[in-house]
Amino acid sequence: MLACFALMFNCRASPQEDVPKFAVEVRNTFIWGEDVPAGAISSSVKEPLTGAEILTLKHGGIAVTSRMGFEKLHPEDVTEFIVYSSTIINNTNSELTVEAGGIAVDGHLASPLSINSGIKRAKQSRDSKNKDSVDIRNLHCFESGTLSSENFFSPRQRTSSSMLVEAKGSFTVSGVIRDPRSYPLLCTVDGCFPKGTIRYSIRVGSHEYIFSWNGHSLLNCGK
Repeated sequence: MLACFALMFNCRASPQEDVPKFAVEVRNTFIWGEDVPAGAISSSVKEPLTGAEILTLKHGGIAVTSRMGFEKLHPEDVTEFIVYSSTIINNTNSELTVEAGGIAVDGHLASPLSINSGIKRAKQSRDSKNKDSVDIRNLHCFESGTLSSENFFSPRQRTSSSMLVEAKGSFTVSGVIRDPRSYPLLCTVDGCFPKGTIRYSIRVGSHEYIFSWNGHSLLNCGK
């Protein structure tokens, strides 16, 4: 039975209580950093070259990783893009389906953008009316190869033959969202990073894998 996943958040007066709350059926659901007996095992490493953090959940011959970064198309833009990528390593003898779950940025729900990989046009890339898609050739996170641009979640992604991980195989899928907040960054002596917490889930087979990122941990692809 598939886990039931829902994102819930409350608007409260206290700034210490603005972390989004996830209503999750514990059955068949694994949350990074909240290991329990017979559950998935959490771990994290940093890439030597970029210093980017990689979160991993392992369970029963399956490993799911999470990478996340942020950037804006132009320095003068207000809009920030949050990009994320998951690799599923399937060491079982059966193929697995892969589906997108929910994603919330500091309590604000968001949806993956449609991906346009056509020829860059300055007018299109600056078009504020086109808020439901993004040209990934304009995003350094993908253009630099830091995150995979092989497969993408779409706003209306459904299980299909193209979203399968073969037995003893691997599959990487990425997503892009616009930060839904008006003032998403918090600047300190360490630099400017997204405020709050970003949480998203990915459904692999009959299990839900949930990753939680502190905005300060995200890789700044725009540097």
